[in-house]
Amino acid sequence: QVTLVESGGGLVQAGDSLRLSCAASGRTFRNSAMGWFRQAPGTEREFVAAISWSGGTTYYATSVKGRFTISRDNAKNTGYLQMNSLKPEDTAVYYCATKGGSTSSRQEGYDYWGQGTQVTVSS
Repeated sequence: QVTLVESGGGLVQAGDSLRLSCAASGRTFRNSAMGWFRQAPGTEREFVAAISWSGGTTYYATSVKGRFTISRDNAKNTGYLQMNSLKPEDTAVYYCATKGGSTSSRQEGYDYWGQGTQVTVSS
C-alpha cells in the first residue's frame, strides 16, 4: 500500500514561487511514475506535470511549461513541484499521484492519490 501526502501549499502573491512536496510511503515509489494534477473551484481536475520513475522523462501542461518544474528524490521517497511566476489562474488544490508503467498526462492509470494541498495566488 502507498500513501501520498502533499505539503507546501499556501497563499502567495502573483509572481511569487512555491515548492510543493509529495511524501510517499511504501517501497514501490522508485518504480513508479509520478504526476501532479490540480483542481480549481467549479472545474474538472486537470493535468499539470509528470515524471518517469528515473526522472529522465518529464511532461508539462502547456499552461505551466516554462514556469513549473517537476522533480523527484527517490532516496527520500519524495516528489516535488517547483512553481515559479505564479499567476492567479494557478489557484487550485494540487494533488500528487503515482502509477506503474509509462509516464502519462492522463488521470486514468494513476493508482494512488494524495489528499491535496491548497495553492492560492492573489493578484
